[in-house]
Amino acid sequence: MNDLGKWLVIIGCAVALVGALVWLGAKVGIPFGRLPGDLSISREKFSFYFPIATSIAISIILTILINVVLYLFRR
Repeated sequence: MNDLGKWLVIIGCAVALVGALVWLGAKVGIPFGRLPGDLSISREKFSFYFPIATSIAISIILTILINVVLYLFRR
């Protein structure tokens, strides 16, 4: 049970860190959710938005973050 508690705390801290980075990025002017490559279609009674570029950027950032954390725990 000690390992489970430790991992829950680590995951919680990682989620809080990512949330803080996204929040600070919005304050600085990084346009998460409005990047070039995000699909946005608006018609008279229909709108569709799919953030492809934002999803890829977040995926790359999280992959790097998870790999760094796993590397630090293997030492």
